[in-house]
Amino acid sequence: MPLVAGVDSSTQSCKVVVRDAETGALVRQGRAPHPPGTEVDPYAWWEALQAAVAEAGGLGDVAAVSVGGQQHGMVCLDTSGEVVRPALLWNDTRSADAARELVEEAGGGETGRRFWAEATGAVPVASFTATKLRWLARHEPDNADRVAAVCLPHDWLTWRLAGAPGLDALRTDRGDASGTGYWSPRTGEYRLDLLERAFGRRPKVPVVLGPAEVAGHLDPAVFGGGAASGAAGPSGGPVLLGPGTGDNAAAALGAGAGPGDVVVSIGTSGTVFAVADTPAADSTGAVAGFADATGRYLPLVCTLNAARVLDAAATLLGVDLDRLGELALSAPPGADGLVLVPYLEGERTPDRPQATGELRGLTLRTSTPAHLARAAVEGMLCGLADGLDALIAQGARADRIILVGGGARSAAVRRIAPQVFGRPVVVPPPGEYVADGAARQAAWVALGGDTPPAWSIGDTEEYTGEAVPAIRERYAHARG
Repeated sequence: MPLVAGVDSSTQSCKVVVRDAETGALVRQGRAPHPPGTEVDPYAWWEALQAAVAEAGGLGDVAAVSVGGQQHGMVCLDTSGEVVRPALLWNDTRSADAARELVEEAGGGETGRRFWAEATGAVPVASFTATKLRWLARHEPDNADRVAAVCLPHDWLTWRLAGAPGLDALRTDRGDASGTGYWSPRTGEYRLDLLERAFGRRPKVPVVLGPAEVAGHLDPAVFGGGAASGAAGPSGGPVLLGPGTGDNAAAALGAGAGPGDVVVSIGTSGTVFAVADTPAADSTGAVAGFADATGRYLPLVCTLNAARVLDAAATLLGVDLDRLGELALSAPPGADGLVLVPYLEGERTPDRPQATGELRGLTLRTSTPAHLARAAVEGMLCGLADGLDALIAQGARADRIILVGGGARSAAVRRIAPQVFGRPVVVPPPGEYVADGAARQAAWVALGGDTPPAWSIGDTEEYTGEAVPAIRERYAHARG
């Protein structure tokens, strides 16, 4: 049976999975860390990818590889293909003023927001590539003058896997292109006029491929040459490179999400997204009308603060995450009125890039580790529940809620989520769903066909519980 590889180049680490193309069975895997921060040299991702591939046993026996990557990051290349400056990541908020400028220049207020929502499916926020390009043009004009091409993290890694064969060979997909701020999911075309509006001119951008188109071939030299390093596929032919996609679109593909499913992913960021047959255009800015990795659409709400809220609470209490969960479950629903608004790194939804966290309702009764643990879990989930409400307001169906990501491994998160969301949640087995989605795309490229291969994600667990409206009500009051 042919094997395929999927890569998840996320904010914190790189994961590689090798799976059976037809069944999806896991054969082997590897991982390597990424450096911290919101500004990273892309070559650190490349080194991590090489290390993760080595730990996963190489690519010498795979037929195809695809890369899922963190969305929005700005990777600028000069005429020779060299990186101009460290990439600004999705969670770098220095371009918040640039986002506001772009809305104001389009008419401001509802007029400006509606313009961008209709043009690109989303209202600019600091995360989007277009806003980072505006920041670069304003604050680093010498670097801006050197930019010949701009691409996204997954685009750059795919290009590097192909041997960096010139700027004309840059490739991307619908899912990741839809997070730039200058590509339209509705028309399937770049808005180069908006790229020029943001940056002042029109650098080269990657060609946007369809869901199962070939982006190139793995260069025999990239892992040192030789079949064992990934020079050729199992039949001696070239290893195909899939188009790749953004991390959320890859997670949807990896989790087997379809129309009517809402995925809540709790990782570095928190995302709530649905698979839809029509594009979204939310002028409030809450819902980004992205595309997915199958030819459909992926309306999405993203929060900057998710699993790391749990990490921060555990650090404050001097406990590990398992103990944090035990403490949270020992406190009553609503934590007796203690509310944590978890804007620990600003916030994207709502758009408050300079906000900080806030703890309300602190009394002698609530001054316990258990109450703080419970407030941390509930606060994080309330931000995601607001996202679910926004998706439903845009017409998304929520027949099933699928809970994934590192934060979903917490027993407290799984048990408290139904009380906050007011719906049962389904939790698939722990896994690397972004890497799995990339691998499933690679299998689609290798095997062909109109749809990706049907892979089982294994047995799921369903968690139910009575909704506790007071949790959301107190949170809404606290966050204003």
